[in-house]
Amino acid sequence: MPDTKLYDILGVSRNASDQEIKKAYHKLAKTHHPDKNPESAEKFKEISFAYQVLTDDNKRRIYDTYGLDGLKEGGGSGGGGVAMRIKITSSIICSSLHHCLGSMADILGQFFGGDSPFGGHPFGGLFGHSTMGGGRNRRRKGDDIAHPLKVTLEQLYKGDTRALEISRKVICSTCNGAGGRDGAKQTCTTCRGHGIQIITRQIGPNMMQRMQQVCKDCNGEGDIINERDRCKNCQGKKTIDQKKKLEVVISPGSRHEQQLRFPGESDQAPNMEPGDVIVVLQQEPHATFQRSGDNLIMKHKINLVESLCGFQLVITHLDGRQIVLKHPPNDPIAPETYRCVKGQGMINMRTHDTGDLIIQFDVEFPPEKSLIDPHILKKLESILPKRSHVEIPTGEHVEDVHMIDFHTTKSAHDDRRGNRREAYEAGDSDDEGGHPGVQTCRSQ
Repeated sequence: MPDTKLYDILGVSRNASDQEIKKAYHKLAKTHHPDKNPESAEKFKEISFAYQVLTDDNKRRIYDTYGLDGLKEGGGSGGGGVAMRIKITSSIICSSLHHCLGSMADILGQFFGGDSPFGGHPFGGLFGHSTMGGGRNRRRKGDDIAHPLKVTLEQLYKGDTRALEISRKVICSTCNGAGGRDGAKQTCTTCRGHGIQIITRQIGPNMMQRMQQVCKDCNGEGDIINERDRCKNCQGKKTIDQKKKLEVVISPGSRHEQQLRFPGESDQAPNMEPGDVIVVLQQEPHATFQRSGDNLIMKHKINLVESLCGFQLVITHLDGRQIVLKHPPNDPIAPETYRCVKGQGMINMRTHDTGDLIIQFDVEFPPEKSLIDPHILKKLESILPKRSHVEIPTGEHVEDVHMIDFHTTKSAHDDRRGNRREAYEAGDSDDEGGHPGVQTCRSQ
C-alpha cells in the first residue's frame, strides 16, 4: 500500500495539484502557526515538512515511489542513484517557512522513529552539519526592550499593581510574516540574501579596510518584494504595530531600578524568537522620607525647648498610619544627631524583615532678638549649668578680637560679588579669585 502520511497531514489526495497543496498548507498554517498557537508547534513542523516534500517534484516522486523510507535511504535500489537526483539547496533547508535545520531533524526523527538518518540534521552529511549533534537549533532571539515605570515610595512600601501600555511589532496575520503573496519574495542580488554587504575603502597609502554594513537595497532583510506584490496590511514590512497593556505587579519592598521581566513580549520578527520586555521601576522623590536599603530616613526640626524638655511628634507613615513618637525630657537631643525607631522601615523582599525609621534632628536656637533682655539672660544663666571660668591674660601680646558668621562657598564667584570677603586663600596660588570650596566669612 502506498505511503500517504504526508498527504493525510495536509488533508489532500495523492493526485492533488501543487495549487491544492499550497492552499491546504496555508489554511493549516494559519491555524497552527506557533506565533498564534504555541501549543501547535510540533503540528506546524509536520505540516511544513509535508509541504516541503510534496511541493518539490523530485522529493515528491521519491516519496510516491518509496515512501518515507525512500527519503531516508536515498530512494530504492541502486545505492545513492536516486539520492543523487535530489537537488538539495540551502533554500530547501531553510526556506520561507522559517524553519532551521534543527527543526527539520526533529521532524524526520518523528517520521523515522528516532534520530535523523543523516546525523544531527537532515542532509547534514552534505553540508557539514553531521558533527553538530542531534540537539535542536533554536531560533535567534530578538532584543530585549526596557520600559521605565515611575512609582511612588508608597507603592514600593505597600505594593501595587500598575497597567503599562507598550507599543511593539507583531507578525502580520494577513501574510504570516511573508511580506507579500506566496512566491513574490526574491533574493536580493546586491547582498545575495545575506542582508549585509562587504565594502572596501582606502584608509591610507597602500592600506585598505574591509567593513560590513547593512544592505541598503533590502534593509538587511536579504530579500526583496516588488511593490505590487507586497502585503496590503503591512506594506511588505512583515510586521505591524500593536499596543498592549502589561499588568505590572509591584511587590511590597520593591526597590528603585528593580527590573521586572515579561518574557516574549518584545518585538516579533519572522524566524526569530521575541525578546523580553523589562520594566524598570523608577522611584519618584518623596516629600518626607528617603530610602537607604531597608531603612527610611527623615529630617525633623525641633526648637531648643523641645530638645531639652522633651516633645511629641506625629508621623504619617507610607501606609497612612499615624505614628506617635514621645521623647522624654531627661534625654536632650543635640543638633545633627540621629535617633532610630525600630521596625518602621521598608520590608525586605527576600527575608521579609523590616528595616528601621531613622530621624535626623536639627535643633533650632532662639533668634538673636529674643536674647537681648538682660533679665532673660540672667534667668537662663541661673537655670543652665555654669559657664567655665577662664583666666584672661594681660600685656602687650594680648589682642581682643570678635567673631562674625562663617560660611563655606561652593564657588569663588561669590567672592567677587562684593558682599563677602575671603577668610583665607591658598598662599601659593596664582589663580585669580581663589578656588572652589573657599571658606569665607560674611560681613556684618
